[in-house]
Amino acid sequence: MSDDTNQDLIAARRLYAQSQQGVLSTISKSMDGFPFGSVITFAPDATGAPVILISDIAEHTRNLKADPRVSLIVLEGGGDVQETGRLTVIGDAQRVGESEAVAERYYRRFPHASGYHQAHDFAFYRIRPVRIRYIGGFGRIHWYSPDQVLLANPFAGSAEDGMIRHMNADHVEAMRDYCGLAGVDCGNESPRMSGVDANGFELFIGKRMLRFDFETPASTPVEVRQALVALAKRARQAAAA
Repeated sequence: MSDDTNQDLIAARRLYAQSQQGVLSTISKSMDGFPFGSVITFAPDATGAPVILISDIAEHTRNLKADPRVSLIVLEGGGDVQETGRLTVIGDAQRVGESEAVAERYYRRFPHASGYHQAHDFAFYRIRPVRIRYIGGFGRIHWYSPDQVLLANPFAGSAEDGMIRHMNADHVEAMRDYCGLAGVDCGNESPRMSGVDANGFELFIGKRMLRFDFETPASTPVEVRQALVALAKRARQAAAA
């Protein structure tokens, strides 16, 4: 793989990791097979596949129940959309079983949605990816297999939960420093961590998500802690300078 191709793969992974919403395209049931687009939010499951929470009465839900083939596009945003990154996940939407642990991950990103699937006929669906298309700008066009872009989270479950609880309970000031390093003023909002994986972590300030990448991938919670401490140190040094 050439350096340019490898950099585009890294960019594709980063774009997906820093995204929380996109356009879901389904095959219309009422409009005789025409494509139907709608805006949705999503969170990756332990395998990296996107999970959405949708209502039974929504048009897109009726569509994917009739034909599970869907696509989800996420956009880098900013500037000329033709010159910035966009990524399309193509796959089949399947309802998530009640016993599967996806709700906690989703609600960490979107706490306001907690309980929707119990109170308003909402249900979780996973998009099982088949292929991924990434465009990084003019001439930077690639097809990828899902496992190249959607990376499994080695900490999913109790390890991730513990790290997140610890950071949100004891290290809010450090997370403010991270935001400052990224040039983001938290104002009166307290940042909260919502996810950690081998390549980085995500914070929310209100409903805005910020993605922070580790300098090198972490394979253990100890390495995550070391990376967070190093980032806090760098942030404070930058603020002092």
